[in-house]
Amino acid sequence: MKTKAVRLYGQEDIRLEEFELPPIKEDEILAEVVTDSLCMSSYKAAIQGEKHKKVPEDIKEHPIILGHEFCGVILEVGEKWKDRYQAGDKFVIQPNIGTKNGYAPGYSYPYAGGDATKIVLMNQIMENGSLLKYNGESFFEGSLVEPLSCVVGAFNAQYHHKKMYSYEHVMGVKENGNMAILGATGPMGFLAIDFALHGPKRPKLLAVTGRTESKLDLARKLYTEEEAEKQGIKLVYVNTGQMEDFSGPLRELTEDGRGFDDVFVFAPNEQMVTQGEKLLAFDGCLNFFSGPADTGFTAPVNFYNVHYNSTHFIGTSGGNTDDMKQSVELIENKTVNVAKIATHVLGLDQVAETTKQLPNLGGGKKVVYTHRKFPLTEVDKLSEISDNKLKEGLGPILEKHGHLWSAEAEAYFLENAPKI
Repeated sequence: MKTKAVRLYGQEDIRLEEFELPPIKEDEILAEVVTDSLCMSSYKAAIQGEKHKKVPEDIKEHPIILGHEFCGVILEVGEKWKDRYQAGDKFVIQPNIGTKNGYAPGYSYPYAGGDATKIVLMNQIMENGSLLKYNGESFFEGSLVEPLSCVVGAFNAQYHHKKMYSYEHVMGVKENGNMAILGATGPMGFLAIDFALHGPKRPKLLAVTGRTESKLDLARKLYTEEEAEKQGIKLVYVNTGQMEDFSGPLRELTEDGRGFDDVFVFAPNEQMVTQGEKLLAFDGCLNFFSGPADTGFTAPVNFYNVHYNSTHFIGTSGGNTDDMKQSVELIENKTVNVAKIATHVLGLDQVAETTKQLPNLGGGKKVVYTHRKFPLTEVDKLSEISDNKLKEGLGPILEKHGHLWSAEAEAYFLENAPKI
């Protein structure tokens, strides 16, 4: 069976190609991908090529399919898995599939990745419980399960002592505590705001920082102070662009200046880490969320506070399967509205160039429709496209849904957008 896929051959060598998939083995599954969401992690893999820790050294001879935030439909199931999966099941995957070398779909395999029309899911994915059934309304929301799971995982990985002088840890963010999300004006930061407002453990104070007023204005529009107040949360947006040291003004937001129980750092920035540490209250936990490209990245932190104030630090990289399951449920139940971060749509023909340009592109998540040929387009500018049928049909749908992408918009797009 033929597939069309975006494959990585080396540093910045990304090609859209059509090729033959091998017949599936008795322990494999053939699947159709409908959507993939482009991730900065794919950009890092594309730029670094073989130097990336998850990318094999032989990709010049055995290229890999990019994309790890994908959703689709199972087409054919090998004999080993027929009691668990059926053709027609919608699915999402947890890319951290439990290999010893850290290899993952979207980084490491010639037939398994999200930027493709059809793929082969190998046995390790199912053995690890990483192939999850998904019953959400849309495919694009399924593609956003994985990024949401990274945020869910970060919140779940936080910990605090059960009581003073106790060595027993209580996992998760502190309920009714003080939380700061630093550098949170990108799509992952927006998901963190949403989860903080609607997740099972909510803070009483949520401070969100950014350096660009227009991005903070967008956050204010999507996640309003009024909405937070209904959840019993005081939400404060702070522009730190002109602040030499923002730790003092942010601490003043907390009662008696005690500081924050949970601090999340959403940019690999030395100053942000150092000042984030200054925000920590007694027993406070800082999560270094955004992975740096620099393997020697360091930042000064105060070890006096580690010793006497019991502050602690963690770093999370993606979510685990339980985080994925929780994220599926959050999306299926519409607890978290991931449509707010889906700002662009595109076809498979635009993936290679868009992936290389990701750091320079504004907005949130870019949703790829793998069976379609379509230019990278902002959702709120789809009414300006030249295709009259698409423009006339999508306009009223987008207006109906507050100019957010939706299951209804997706269905119309899939029916009418040109096939690749």
